[in-house]
Amino acid sequence: MATPMMWALTILAVIVLIVVDFLITRRPHEVSMREALGWSAFYIALPLAFGGWIWATFGSSIGVQYLTGYLVEKSLSVDNLFVFMLLLSAFAVPAALQQRVLLLGIVGALVLRGVFIAVGAAVLANLSWAFLLFGAILLATAVKILRDQIKGDDHTIEVSELRSVKLIRRFMPVTDDYRGPALSVREGGKRMLTPLAVVVVAIFAADVVFAVDSVPAVYGITSDPYLVFATNAFALLGLRALYFVLQTALSKLVHLGYGLATILAFIGVKLVLHWAHGIWAGVPEIPTVASLGVIIGVLVIVTFTSLHATRNDDGEATGHAATGDASGTPAVEASDGEKSDQDRDESSTSRPGAH
Repeated sequence: MATPMMWALTILAVIVLIVVDFLITRRPHEVSMREALGWSAFYIALPLAFGGWIWATFGSSIGVQYLTGYLVEKSLSVDNLFVFMLLLSAFAVPAALQQRVLLLGIVGALVLRGVFIAVGAAVLANLSWAFLLFGAILLATAVKILRDQIKGDDHTIEVSELRSVKLIRRFMPVTDDYRGPALSVREGGKRMLTPLAVVVVAIFAADVVFAVDSVPAVYGITSDPYLVFATNAFALLGLRALYFVLQTALSKLVHLGYGLATILAFIGVKLVLHWAHGIWAGVPEIPTVASLGVIIGVLVIVTFTSLHATRNDDGEATGHAATGDASGTPAVEASDGEKSDQDRDESSTSRPGAH
């Protein structure tokens, strides 16, 4: 649907927004709730306004595809925030540097999604069975999320066991403490990485896993690469601010794993049916409007049941271990560096339904 000019303008707009975010975070500071709410409102209003323009310009069918894809990607991005919470806690990232880490992670995610989207578009255009493959990936992911949710596994992160961390330390020395927003410093005539660089690499590694889930999921809603890119970009750009808004509320979403498993399984079935319809015309397909209704319904239900299940909690949800005290204020010091194994064991948090 998109012309080269639309692609160019959209990519330019994304770059401008990223540059603005870097300018905002150039001076490390703790993010106030007012600041986080303001930017979150902006990053929700912007994609919705863009969706309104898509609807008015290209019609309701394309508009519904965009809005449904955006809702799916936003739901998955909220789930991704659980892992970000764990990584920021495990690396004892100072509160003033957290938004810079998140922003670098978002930039890495955008680049990875761009690659996955291009590859996905090429595969779907040339291999009819790719829809079956994408459907199988989503169904397998849904089963894993559901299994983890039922078991109630504690998905702790042990920094020293992360493959990305082991690889970095084999080739580059790492300082014992953070040096502001610097990713590397020179000491004694030798270049050394800071813990900030290590946590950014760890988030990049997590982004690869997220892309494997999210790109096939949105291709299950629309096969247009432009819509796939736009929904991914808008969902990711608002993550930095959304993190600070939801860091306390995330631990209340105890049933989110069930909802995401249901959504991914539903889209997986939708992809399989689409593949089968191309071979046997009698096989029904699931319309996008129905998909939008199912996704909204699932998210509403799991949100309600989660709030109902935690209504008697005393406010000290498990997610607070990753973000500070009961008030939601990150409780880390800039000189902590990476925690010792014992400290990490004591401060690791669980992520409901992680995958």
